[in-house]
Amino acid sequence: MPAPDRPNVLFIMTDQQRFDTIAALGNENIYTPNMDRLVRRGVTFLNGYSTCPVCVAARYTIRTGCFEPTTTIYGNARPDPVPGQAADMEKRCGLYLARTMSRLGYRTFGIGKFHTMPWDEDIGYEVHLHSGEMYGSPEHRARDDYASFIANEYPEYDFIEALMGERTEMYYMPQMSPLPAALGVEAWAADRAVEQIGVRDKRPYFGFVSFIGPHPPLAPPIPFNRMYDPDRMPNPVRGDLALDHMDEQVTWMNYAIWAEEINDPHARVLRARYYGELSYIDQCLGRILDAVEARPDADNTVICFFSDHGDHLGDHNAWQKESYFEAACHVPFLVSWPARLQQDARREELVCLADLFGIATGAAGAIDAREGIDVLGMLDGSASPREYLIGLYGNPATPLFKVMVRRGPWKYIYMANGGREQLFNVAEDPHELTQRLNDAPEVARELRAIAEASLARPNVDRALENGRLRAYPFAQRPRERIYQFDGSRGVRGFPEHPADVLSGSRL
Repeated sequence: MPAPDRPNVLFIMTDQQRFDTIAALGNENIYTPNMDRLVRRGVTFLNGYSTCPVCVAARYTIRTGCFEPTTTIYGNARPDPVPGQAADMEKRCGLYLARTMSRLGYRTFGIGKFHTMPWDEDIGYEVHLHSGEMYGSPEHRARDDYASFIANEYPEYDFIEALMGERTEMYYMPQMSPLPAALGVEAWAADRAVEQIGVRDKRPYFGFVSFIGPHPPLAPPIPFNRMYDPDRMPNPVRGDLALDHMDEQVTWMNYAIWAEEINDPHARVLRARYYGELSYIDQCLGRILDAVEARPDADNTVICFFSDHGDHLGDHNAWQKESYFEAACHVPFLVSWPARLQQDARREELVCLADLFGIATGAAGAIDAREGIDVLGMLDGSASPREYLIGLYGNPATPLFKVMVRRGPWKYIYMANGGREQLFNVAEDPHELTQRLNDAPEVARELRAIAEASLARPNVDRALENGRLRAYPFAQRPRERIYQFDGSRGVRGFPEHPADVLSGSRL
């Protein structure tokens, strides 16, 4: 039986939350009293990053503690191992985090969005309750825990195809949730988390609560949909278009999600709805924190709050994520453990999502940092901080590949498509508006050398040619829209003829 003083460990993740969206960390335009509670409860890392800022890749990094060359996932795509690498993820990386914590004697539960491949992959939780964003088939929807909750407990709402709001061309259109706040997916996740935290068990618990918001569509429920006046929201921060759109992924994605021509008033409305989503999540978070505090072991509970990546929200003339601008890859990273860690503290060290594995196992008394660093050891002085951080996106054998190096105040970005480079001093230029390649060429050379050295390992070495970063002639991909309809109801796209949608209708 595990030692009784081992802490509970609770991971709470949002989806697509920028770093600059917590009131206690300086955002005067947003209301987040419970995220503020977490800031006061522990340590805020001011330089927390998603090394591959997109949903699937980030989540596999969290559950494995490994970076992209080992997970072999560089985007929202399937693994791409090379000869010599095991075909199975856990054989490449080691047991998933939940399975590892179970073997360390923890009761484990996972609730919410996990974005596995396949969607129902066994990732090691004793209790695993799914809430996916979309359903590919009737069977998928029937087995999704949140969708089945609505169908069984509130069948009057089961006619709704998109329970979290409409996607496709409505992705960046302001919306209101089709469900009341108490029945939204975030409230459902909080309710299930409260139940699990309250379970009586001699074992400490490891829980992972994964909210779907504020990922688009931006559809907060009443009254969160009218919480923020768009005219009090800031406009996007845009720089020189040639610099903002140097990464071809930005313009490709803008078009893909019908966001290529969003003006400032529209952008302010979207930010207001984005903040509404966050305030809704914050209220749900408060119930989870209350459940933690109601237990006698509250102070001996580690809570990590973080996001998988951010959202440009119009900054850099961009929407969505998948770039190495701060808006997309800089994420909240809060770690609290009142029994052991300083409270209401700020730290400057570089941390990333891969480090979460070591936080959980270190708290459990069996540190396994995998490819991350020992954050808890760094906080007590027994482990060293990292000197620099590497980010990788896009298959390394294609023009989509890019690499980011963050060291001190500097950030270097290399894009294989055209062999383009960016260099920013994020301390002096937090909005990344000034290209520094010409006036700090020695810094660029140093960081490029670090990037090339870091790529000299299996799988990602495909991004090198004779030891140097590979470049491809610059090319724009053909523009295409992303269609995301409810496959469980047989909807695959817009009809050839408008009347076709009425086929079988009871109107």
